[in-house]
Amino acid sequence: MVRKEKASFLERYNLVLIVAAAIIALLVFSGWEMRRGVVSVRAERVTRQQISSSISTNGKVEPVQNFEAHALAASIVKRVLVNNGDTVKTGQLLVQLEDADARAQAAKALAQLRTAEAELQAVHSGGTQEEVLTNRSELAKAETERDAAQRNLAAVQRLQQNGAASPAEVEEARNRLKKADADLQLLQSKQTGRFSSQDVTRVEANASEARAAYEAAQELLKNSNIRAPFAGIVYQLPVKAGSYVNTGDLIMQMATLNTIQVRAFVDEPDIGKLAKGQKVDISWDALPGRAWEGIVTRVPTTVTMVGTRSVGEITCEIPNNDHKLLPNVNVNVNIVLDRHDNVLTVSREAVHDFEGKRVVYEIAGNKIKAHEVETGASNLTRVEIKNGIREGTEIALGAVNAQALHDGMEVKVVQR
Repeated sequence: MVRKEKASFLERYNLVLIVAAAIIALLVFSGWEMRRGVVSVRAERVTRQQISSSISTNGKVEPVQNFEAHALAASIVKRVLVNNGDTVKTGQLLVQLEDADARAQAAKALAQLRTAEAELQAVHSGGTQEEVLTNRSELAKAETERDAAQRNLAAVQRLQQNGAASPAEVEEARNRLKKADADLQLLQSKQTGRFSSQDVTRVEANASEARAAYEAAQELLKNSNIRAPFAGIVYQLPVKAGSYVNTGDLIMQMATLNTIQVRAFVDEPDIGKLAKGQKVDISWDALPGRAWEGIVTRVPTTVTMVGTRSVGEITCEIPNNDHKLLPNVNVNVNIVLDRHDNVLTVSREAVHDFEGKRVVYEIAGNKIKAHEVETGASNLTRVEIKNGIREGTEIALGAVNAQALHDGMEVKVVQR
């Protein structure tokens, strides 16, 4: 046992010596290379790739078409006829609440509405139906008496002209007509002015309140049977049969998920780069390897503060036919500003600024040669080269010791 432990120790000791010797040799070699002016560089070859310039942020998934059912009054859940994730049809019954109280309220509200409407009708008609009939009868009687008084006065006046009636009889007939006219006018004024404007206003207000109460009671009764307003998927169902719900409590949510929208925030310096119709790539950490594509549908119209960030809000429309992207989840958003396929690209660190020009350094033998290049699209790691260098050319990225490169410098490639 002791021999094995000793052998193991010797093996580890020898390995340490070998590694140390290699490091010393590398340092000695590097020092020798530096003394002779040779710079160690990393290198790569110019290749064709797809390159995209983009803005990365995060966002939240929202349904485009959404329905939420809330309790309009405190109640008990009677039946739940669906489960989370169920696909439902338009008009399908989803949840039932106990409706005994709602029915009682609806019946009471209907009775109050009918009473208020009858009172309103009476005010506009001059009274109840019985009162109107009585008034009409009295008015007709008064008109008959007035007409009879008119005929009697005319007859007495003719008799006076023939000497058959005295002036006193004529005066009596005239007074009788005056009284009949006064009685008729009194009845007419009672019929037209029975209710004051304040009475009319009060009765109309009562009728409006009764109508609103009836409509609210009907809505409450209707809400006791929650149905799908459109075809979609149930994605939130916090209640079960027997649950007690208070006024305003969420009962269920459903949405159409074939297409969803993502709401995201973009930092103020990048807002000017945005446009409707730009492509968007979406990923979700919960499903690594999956990606969704969509477009920007709304660009920022104002800038707001979110924490310490000054941002603009965008919305994106994303096809979601497999319904894997769920409402309210947080996702990664990559807005593609520009995308070029099969173009020459190099690493960003391969492009150097020299006397106001952009250059890359070709490795030619043991030296580097500067090539002025025209660059195009870029992202965090790659730059498009429009012209100035050929595909497959080996170029220097940078010196291992961070020394600045220049045309004609003697180099040695230590990493590709």
